[in-house]
Amino acid sequence: MSVTGKSYEKVHYEFRPAKQVERRMLLDVLQRLMEIGFPISSYQYTGLGSLWFIDFILFRRYLGIRHMVSVEGSLEVETRVRFNKPYGNIEIFMGDVGDYIPSLSPDRKHILWLDFDYVIKKESLDAIVLGASQLSAGSLLFVTVDAEPPVKEGRARDWREYFQSEVGDYLGNLTKDNQFSRSKLVAINASIIERAIKHGLAGRNDVNFFPLLNFVYADGQHQMLSVGGMIGTEEDSRKLQTLNKLHLPFLRDSIVANPYEIKVPLLTRKERLHLDGFMPCRSSWRPREFVMKPADVLAYREIYPYFPAYTEMLL
Repeated sequence: MSVTGKSYEKVHYEFRPAKQVERRMLLDVLQRLMEIGFPISSYQYTGLGSLWFIDFILFRRYLGIRHMVSVEGSLEVETRVRFNKPYGNIEIFMGDVGDYIPSLSPDRKHILWLDFDYVIKKESLDAIVLGASQLSAGSLLFVTVDAEPPVKEGRARDWREYFQSEVGDYLGNLTKDNQFSRSKLVAINASIIERAIKHGLAGRNDVNFFPLLNFVYADGQHQMLSVGGMIGTEEDSRKLQTLNKLHLPFLRDSIVANPYEIKVPLLTRKERLHLDGFMPCRSSWRPREFVMKPADVLAYREIYPYFPAYTEMLL
């Protein structure tokens, strides 16, 4: 199995605002789960840390998670990965994430984030199936994939052929070219992931999958899809029902329908500071001091608690 990528050569992960908003929303959910009785700080976090380890830093600082494993499939970057890991007791596994998942302890609860930076393929699905089949009750599984067309300069027919080759039966009844238009790719990816999770849970009578998140976002040109939830018991489900959805309006009870779109408007530092003084604003509110599109105001109202702040120290 080979699940590798080299986005670390192309993207500075500290400066992806929509990705940072996603991370902070996930962090908020995990903090709320702690409040309703899930012992998140004792979970093991397993992710694809690359060179940046940003989610590892956030989860250590704000959740107190100490059991952490970063999986890196690109052997050529091993020395950089080990140099850049922020904490000494983060375990580094050099190899494919699908090879690591079977070693996850059944005696511990887990957060597994399969944060793939490429279009879905067979190896991705194998890892998702393994995660769903291996994770202990009360564990959390999150999956991120690139939802752009899988064949550059291709058409719907080429995209259909790619998916049929890579994911096979996980496509369900999607067989016609007109079912693979660009506008349908997010839903196609989500349904594939959902089927893979269900396949992994087949035969597990003790647990089900309870959706929590369904994000769509873009930093630059690439549209990304992130979905996830808890693999848990009916008791876990009852506890999840107590989450305050007024405080977490982006929660979703499906990983296929009604995705939450993370939109990050372009703002100067001065504009952001001004807007923050009026948040949360009424839906009809607009700043008087400068012109801002109504859609951007509404988008900022949704994400302002999670908006990353970047500062050039020379300014």
